[in-house]
Amino acid sequence: MGRAGTLRTTLVLLVCLGSSPVRALKSQLFTRRGGSPSSSGISISYKTLYFDQKIDHFGFLEDGTFKQRYLVNDKHWQQPGGPIFFYTGNEGDITWFCNNTGFMWEIAEEFGAMLVFAEHRYYGESLPFGHDSYSDNKHLNYLTSEQALADFAVLIQNLKSTLPGAQNSPVIAIGGSYGGMLAAWFRMKYPHMVVGALASSAPIWQFPGMVPCGDFYKIVTQDFARSGSNCDKNIGMSWKAIENVSSTASGLQWLSEEFGLCTPLKNRNDVAGFKSWLQETWVNLAMVDYPYEANFLQPLPAWPIQVVCKYLSFSHSVPDDHLLHGVSQATKVYYNYTGSSPCLNTSQTATGSLGFIGWFYQACTEMVMPMCTDGVRDMFEPEEWNFQAFSDECNAMFGARPRAEWARAVYGGKDIAAHSNIIFSNGGLDPWSAGGVTHNITESLVSILIPDGAHHLDLRYSNDRDPPSVRAARALEVNYFRKWIKQARKHTHKATVFKMH
Repeated sequence: MGRAGTLRTTLVLLVCLGSSPVRALKSQLFTRRGGSPSSSGISISYKTLYFDQKIDHFGFLEDGTFKQRYLVNDKHWQQPGGPIFFYTGNEGDITWFCNNTGFMWEIAEEFGAMLVFAEHRYYGESLPFGHDSYSDNKHLNYLTSEQALADFAVLIQNLKSTLPGAQNSPVIAIGGSYGGMLAAWFRMKYPHMVVGALASSAPIWQFPGMVPCGDFYKIVTQDFARSGSNCDKNIGMSWKAIENVSSTASGLQWLSEEFGLCTPLKNRNDVAGFKSWLQETWVNLAMVDYPYEANFLQPLPAWPIQVVCKYLSFSHSVPDDHLLHGVSQATKVYYNYTGSSPCLNTSQTATGSLGFIGWFYQACTEMVMPMCTDGVRDMFEPEEWNFQAFSDECNAMFGARPRAEWARAVYGGKDIAAHSNIIFSNGGLDPWSAGGVTHNITESLVSILIPDGAHHLDLRYSNDRDPPSVRAARALEVNYFRKWIKQARKHTHKATVFKMH
């Protein structure tokens, strides 16, 4: 892929969406989509509220405010002192995450809990400078994880001081993917605000010098290898086949027609973008390889990689056109499972509910996540991690350069044993587990592994086809929640008795 792929490769977004072509970014900025209804029959209803947040929590020159959106359901909340489950919003429209985080809705009644879903600044409706928020790097300057965490802290502080019965409510932070990273970091940075955190599929170690840059794509490849005979090998051979076929004008035309592309391939740049789009497709499939039909990114069948691999399980070498016909059929499982798409759009993003430009900016500043491929341990074309090239692309796009070591300095890297009460859950099928915490660090910094789980499967609604491993994971998470809440109430009781004496 060369230098042009450097930024793209590191931006395979955390909410299971894959990266989008840079050329398509601006058109996607303000598009949003509502979440899907509950698949378990649980009624989803919430109040949409807004809170005046400071644009800058850490300086005193910019004194402006913006309205942060948050969603509340208090149907089952037991006052006074009932727990609050607080979702730390990701890089997108908060209603989408609200509708796709069934675990919280399913346990709310059992705990007598209030549910709060807080939108991350610069995403959805929570735009600090309105439509000017993305106009230049001066307006984007306040888009950082630290500012977002401060938003969450101030919002919780306000809720506990203004809601009758909430003053002593123990709060548990819950999040998946980037939201899971925020949940973990929130407990680390604001332990007085939350009694614990569930960080699902949270790659807090996917930063320079912490994990090998090739592990992400190695897991993607393993998912395909286990789902069909020679499936990964044939995908690996498809890149050369694309090069061969696209070397002539007639080949470009055939390729465009075979894949049913909305925009025909015209030149080498188009072919490079086409291959990047395919790479994104394989990554997305790995992240949403759920055991049942789902539409988190696209409407997909149960175990979609197994379905895809039926078209790619050639036992011997086949002609390029035969191989690429299999690839085209496989991609249509992802992009056209319902059969309703007239053509495949190689510039489409995985979902309009996620804020691509915002995440590009975050990745170009503090969320520096090295990724690479070698074509040997993975099924992709070799591409090294080149920080300088990445930095140059970021500078060209935003006038900003990434700080490679900042996340380690702010959040501790692998030196987090001083913290407590965090669950790190990871799925064995999820490539983001490469950068996740997959072993117990202390008695209260615990890892839960879900061998049959894709991206934050434990946070999704329960389903009859759930593997036993995710059922066990949810039960264990609930037990930790009970323990944390009990500890918090014991501490509150002791503090009250001490005051009285």
